[in-house]
Amino acid sequence: MLGLAILLGYELIGYVFHQFLGVPLPANVIGLILLFVSLMRGWVKLEWIEQPARFLLKHMMIFFAPTIVGVLVFADRIGEEWAAISISLVGSTIVVLLLTGWTTTWLAKERQRDDIA
Repeated sequence: MLGLAILLGYELIGYVFHQFLGVPLPANVIGLILLFVSLMRGWVKLEWIEQPARFLLKHMMIFFAPTIVGVLVFADRIGEEWAAISISLVGSTIVVLLLTGWTTTWLAKERQRDDIA
């Protein structure tokens, strides 16, 4: 229960940052960033959140069901705009892959430099 409370707490903190402080990121992204920082700083132990996080990941498809149903509602519109949607999906996927590769390469070089020093 503690782990789930921690995860929900960071989600709530992200919501507060987004709504009341005007941070221009989605609330869940803010919460994940804050959780990541807390994990890296040692303020939150991985063991505390590991079990509920695994459960949520295991059943993630359930959380996408409303989105899938929502897409079906707009099937006609998607049919009209399929080219723009396809280009956007392919383009954003390429950008994410490139940024992930560059970030991984940079982190590997930093780690190697730290190991040498």
